Amino acid sequence: MVKILKDNHGQDLIEYALMAAAVAVGAAAVLPSATDSIGIVFSKIGSLLSLAASS
Repeated sequence: MVKILKDNHGQDLIEYALMAAAVAVGAAAVLPSATDSIGIVFSKIGSLLSLAASS
């Protein structure tokens, strides 16, 4: 269990994903017409992550 808590493999990926989400939220606030496109992108990303987690 301690090894799992100390393992930071993939930490950068999570940080980049959070930054991308923050940029997307900012873009959605500035460009309301882009919200549908952003929602579609995040839905596709969520589907890919679910698929990767199940395999």
